[in-house]
Amino acid sequence: MNPYLSRLLAVAQQPSRRIIGLMSGTSLDGLDVALCRCTGHGATLQVTMEQFVTVPYEAGFQARLRAVSQPRVDLEEVVLLNAEVARRHAATVLACLAEWGVGPADVDVLASHGQTIWHAPRHQHGRADFPHHATLQIGDGDHLAVGTGIITLSDFRQKHVAAGYEGAPLAPFADELLFRQPGVNRLLLNLGGIANFTLLPADGGPALATDTGPGNTLLDAVVRRHYPGQAYDEGGRLAAQGQPHAGLLAALRSHSFFREPFPKTTGPELFSPAYLADNQRATGTESLSVPDVLATLVELGAGAVAQGVRHYLGPTPAADALVSGGGAHNATLLAALARHLPATTLRSTAEAGVPPDAKEAVLFAVLANEALVGSGLSLGKISLPG
Repeated sequence: MNPYLSRLLAVAQQPSRRIIGLMSGTSLDGLDVALCRCTGHGATLQVTMEQFVTVPYEAGFQARLRAVSQPRVDLEEVVLLNAEVARRHAATVLACLAEWGVGPADVDVLASHGQTIWHAPRHQHGRADFPHHATLQIGDGDHLAVGTGIITLSDFRQKHVAAGYEGAPLAPFADELLFRQPGVNRLLLNLGGIANFTLLPADGGPALATDTGPGNTLLDAVVRRHYPGQAYDEGGRLAAQGQPHAGLLAALRSHSFFREPFPKTTGPELFSPAYLADNQRATGTESLSVPDVLATLVELGAGAVAQGVRHYLGPTPAADALVSGGGAHNATLLAALARHLPATTLRSTAEAGVPPDAKEAVLFAVLANEALVGSGLSLGKISLPG
C-alpha cells in the first residue's frame, strides 16, 4: 500500500487532526492560511485555530489572475497558472510553517479551495444545450501535495456542482458545526468580493445559504482605477464622503440577477467593471465623483444582502449576524447594512472565536476534517505527495 495512503487512513482514525485551510477569494488580494486543530467530527467537533496569516499577492500576479477571469482568455496561461498558483501556494505554506516553527510532517492534511477564475451557474450562462451548473478553480492539488509533502484535499466545489447544486456557498456545511445556536436566528454574513450568507434558523431547521450580489469586488475595482497604489477603500472612508446616486442605483438594481429566485450564486464575471461602466453610460453618470460611485455601490451591496435576509426571515428580520470577510472592516458598508436591517444585530465573527479574515480558511479545514473522518460529507479530491 502507498505509505501516504496508509498515513491518510491513520489520520482519519486519530482523535484529532492538524489541518491547514487555504482560501483565496474573488477579491484576489492574497492567500489566507489557517493552521487548525480539529478534534472529533460532526456534533462533537472542536476547532482551535493555532495560527493564521494572509499573505498578499504582488500586483503583477493579481493582474494575471484577473486576466484569466475574463470571458476570453489565453488558454495556455490558464494551464500554466493552474500549476503556478499551486506552486506559489505550496511555497507560501512552507514559508508559514517555517515562521511558525512547525514541520510539514507535523501537519496531517492541507485543504485548498483554489482560485476561482469563472463561476457559471445555469441562470448565468443560459445555455439551453447544457442545462447544468459549472465552475472552475485553478491551483492543482497534486502540485500542492508534491510541493509541500502534505496530503492535500482540493476541488471542493466539483462534487457539489456534479450533484446538481451551484457549488457555492459551501460554508453552510461548516457553519452548521461551528456556529449553530438553538433558539436564535443566526446569520453568517460573508462580505467578500461577492457577498453571501448562511442562515441557521432558530427552530433548528436546515441551514440555508445564498449569494446576494457584489460585496467588495466593485468597490475595490473603482478604488484601484482612480487611486493607483491603493487596493481598497480602507474603513469605507471614501464612500462615507459620498452620496448614493438614485438613478445609477436603480439601473444597477435592474439587473436580472436580483430577480432570480433564492438561493442563487454569482461572481465577478457578472458584477464586473463593465457592468458598472455600462450602467454609468446608460444613466449619464460617467462624471460622478468617486465617493458618490462608492456610496452607490455600498448601497447596492447592502440592499442586496437585506433583500436576501428578508426573503428568508420576513420584512423585519431579527437575527444575530456574525460578519466576516474584508467588508467586516468597512464601517460605511456595515452602517448601510444596519439601516437596512434595523432588527438584526451585526457582530464580528471574532466574538464567536473566529477572526473575520480567517473564517473561510478555517471552514475549509473543517470541510477537510469532515470529509476524512467519515461523516458522510463527500467533497474534495485527495492528492498524495508520492
